[in-house]
Amino acid sequence: MLLGSYDVVVIGGGHAGCEAALAAARLGMKTVMFSISLDAVANMPCNPSIGGTAKGHLVREIDALGGEMGKAADAAFIQSKMLNRGKGPAVHSLRAQIDRKRYHIEMKKRLENQKNLIIKQAEIVDIKTENGAVSGVVTHTGAEYGARAVIIATGTYLKGKILIGSYSKESGPDGMFPSNRLSESLRGVGIELRRFKTGTPARVHADSLDFSKMETEKGDDKIVPFSFETETTHGNMVECHLVYTNEKTHKIIMDNLELSAMYGGYAEGVGPRYCPSIEDKVVRFSGKPRHQLFIEPMGLDTKEMYIQGFSTSLPEQVQIEMYRSIPGMENAEFMRSAYAIEYDCCDPTQLYATLEFKNISGLYGAGQFNGTSGYEEAAAQGLIAGINAALKLKNEEPLILKRSDGYIGTLIDDLVTKGTNEPYRMMTSRSEYRLLLRQDNADERLTPFGYRVGLISGERYEKLRRKLKMVEDEIKRVSGVNVPPSEANPVLEKYGSSGVKTGIKLSDMIKRPELDYEKLAPVDKERPKLPDAVCEQVEIRLKYDGYIRRQAAQAEQLLKMENKPLPDGADYSQIHGLRLEARQKLNKIRPKSLGQASRISGVSPSDVSVLAIWLESMKKRG
Repeated sequence: MLLGSYDVVVIGGGHAGCEAALAAARLGMKTVMFSISLDAVANMPCNPSIGGTAKGHLVREIDALGGEMGKAADAAFIQSKMLNRGKGPAVHSLRAQIDRKRYHIEMKKRLENQKNLIIKQAEIVDIKTENGAVSGVVTHTGAEYGARAVIIATGTYLKGKILIGSYSKESGPDGMFPSNRLSESLRGVGIELRRFKTGTPARVHADSLDFSKMETEKGDDKIVPFSFETETTHGNMVECHLVYTNEKTHKIIMDNLELSAMYGGYAEGVGPRYCPSIEDKVVRFSGKPRHQLFIEPMGLDTKEMYIQGFSTSLPEQVQIEMYRSIPGMENAEFMRSAYAIEYDCCDPTQLYATLEFKNISGLYGAGQFNGTSGYEEAAAQGLIAGINAALKLKNEEPLILKRSDGYIGTLIDDLVTKGTNEPYRMMTSRSEYRLLLRQDNADERLTPFGYRVGLISGERYEKLRRKLKMVEDEIKRVSGVNVPPSEANPVLEKYGSSGVKTGIKLSDMIKRPELDYEKLAPVDKERPKLPDAVCEQVEIRLKYDGYIRRQAAQAEQLLKMENKPLPDGADYSQIHGLRLEARQKLNKIRPKSLGQASRISGVSPSDVSVLAIWLESMKKRG
């Protein structure tokens, strides 16, 4: 029974699905988003937080492109903190504790009020194709919907299985129904799937904890929003707390290790290296006497507390014993037990950089279905998939972000070029352009892309241009202000900076590590009143000018390889001089450029040289 036809169908209502659906609808596509439960839209089944190291960068980039995660987070946060303030600006990362129910309400409301978008509760069990292109989907009740493009954003629901010790149950996260039939359909249309695993800690009742035995973690006094459009925010509403595991905790874990689903052989999925279970931490870092645990509220209207860093798949009785070995948690009462969850996902090397499948026109993957972990990574992919599905249907150029454009570009390039053998997590160390890809300049880098595709309004784009003009004008001004020794030296002495015998430029004073733009206000007589974001940019650009220019030059050099396209129909098995592994990998990945080819695992520098020579010979032949 055909119940309707849409331009874009989104399968899944998690963080990837929400961004994909909003982007497609805002770009004029008639869009429907299916969720197994509308009560689980934009759910946070694991940590009730958004942002963190590198992840905060992703949220800022999502917002700069016209996505929604940052705005919803600004509306639903209960504590906000800028991480890594003691380090350079490249690794400053915003992180917010979120009221997860409020976040769900905020995002669902935005979806429901979006023009061109309808959300429906149903399980998709089949994807229809015709002549190598997607044509529709079928629900569990047999209802069929036509589609010109389909975005798969199934998260951890695809053949999901909960594991607690030797106990297992087919289930999605938070006790939701799993999606059991879609995997078979995907394999039937030629999509290769694999099995990944993630986990989550127990939730305990706040009244059963003794917070006096824990370290208090407060939020920042000055709140920095995620969205560049958020002008005012509420303040922090809660405190978090810090505790540590101990020798007793570790002994309980080691004594019961074989009872863990993972160590007992009950799990088949591959887990995340960078977000390991407590069993993994204790085994892999056996010399470490303790591990950090953060006690974080799940929201304002609940007593549930999330114990970050304590995920496990040990049996419930062992979980209780080890949780109660922690100071302040001696009487901890469980509200939800910890568990591991396995699920099906795809090999992302089957995708183009647009996130469209190479073998099925109009079919896209996003989020944990593509082998990633984390809400922010999922949302970023959902946004790009939604944008590119809409652009394809409008016969417009796709949006493909380079690694030098943003962490989103790095994330997608890593997935489609290198693939991943475990749940992929974004980290600042994954980018070779860290100093250029700061969270503070995400709007400067990516808002022009959002404006080009149609997600950023002309008003917002003009506001960005005015901001950048203010930054340039202020840098020019402070570079022309000369401060005499009589005025400069008292300030320099106050902050332990060496004095001067002749006048010094205000810009040179800002560059000194002991000083900053704010500290020099007393000697800056003509200082204009500027927005905080402008002052921040002035200081960063001046302090790190040499480093930024050097990295920009490196990016320009690498861009030359990116701008050397490889022909779509090349048969790499016929190129003399390539090693066998390189031929196989190149034929599988089908890289778009020499630069992308150089990043494929199994393609050596000598193979790249062979490709470069082959390209030149092709040009000479005409």
